[in-house]
Amino acid sequence: MNNTYLSMIEKALYSYLPSSDIREGKLIDAMRYSLEAGGKRVRPMLVMEFNAVCGGKPETALPFACAVEMIHTYSLIHDDLPCMDDDDLRRGKPSNHKVFGEDTALLAGDALQTLAFEILSSEKTAALAGDKACRKAVNTLAKYSGCVGMAGGQMIDLVSENTNAPLEVVEELIGKKTACLLQAACELGCIAANADDDRIKAASEYGRSIGYAFQIQDDILDITSTNEVLGKPVGSDDENNKSTIVSLLGIEQSRKLVDEYTAKAIAALGRIGGNTKGLSFFALDLAKRVK
Repeated sequence: MNNTYLSMIEKALYSYLPSSDIREGKLIDAMRYSLEAGGKRVRPMLVMEFNAVCGGKPETALPFACAVEMIHTYSLIHDDLPCMDDDDLRRGKPSNHKVFGEDTALLAGDALQTLAFEILSSEKTAALAGDKACRKAVNTLAKYSGCVGMAGGQMIDLVSENTNAPLEVVEELIGKKTACLLQAACELGCIAANADDDRIKAASEYGRSIGYAFQIQDDILDITSTNEVLGKPVGSDDENNKSTIVSLLGIEQSRKLVDEYTAKAIAALGRIGGNTKGLSFFALDLAKRVK
C-alpha cells in the first residue's frame, strides 16, 4: 500500500470538519475525537488503491475515501454505545460516549454519516469525478451501509445474542456488518476511476472476501489476544454470548477459513488487470494481523 495515500487521507479527513469554535463545538470535537483515533484506515486506502489500479487520479478518489472512513467511524461510535455492544475502549482509547456522553456520541455518529454523503454529493467532488460517478458512489455507499448492509448486519448481531445462532446466520452477519463496507470501498475506488462493471464486480468480490477473512481473524484475536495489544476489550464475544465462526468451528478451522477467503480475494484481483501486487500483499497482511 502507498504510504503517500495515508498522509493524503489524514489531511483531507480533518479538512472536511467545520471549526469547533461554534455553538455546537462539542459535537465537532466528538466527531474529530473518533476520526483522530486512527486505526489502519483500511477502507479509504482500498478506495485509493483500486482507483490507482484502474487508472484514476488520487485527488479524484480522495473525497470517496474520506466518505467511506466517515461512515466506518460513525458505525464504530454507535457500536460502542451501551445500547449496542457497550464497549469502553476503542483503538486503545476511551470510547466516544465515555468521553462526551451517550447523547453527544450518538449525534457525532449521525453527523459523520450525513457528512459522508454531503462530501460525495458536493459540487467540488462532482467537478473532480463527474456527476455520474458521484451518483453511483452515493447509491453504492448508501446500499452497503444501510438496512440491507452494515446497519442490517448490526441488527442481526443484536437479535442473535443469547440464541446460539447457526452458521448461516453468522455468515450473513459477517457479510453485512463487516464485508459490506469493505466491498463499498473497493467499488468506490473503481467508480472514481470510471472503471467498467466487470472490474467493479471483481473489486467487490475482493472486498467481500477480505471482509470475511478480516472478521474471522478479529474473532480469533478476541480469544487469543489482550486488551493492550488489540486496543479494545477482548473476550467480549463470549461475555455477550455471541455466536461466531470461532465458537462454532473452533480456532484451527477458523484459521483455515481465513486463508481460504484470502486466496479468493487474491484470485479476484486477476480479473482486474494492472498492478495489483500491493492489494495482494494487503490481503495477506490482514489475514496475519495480530491487532
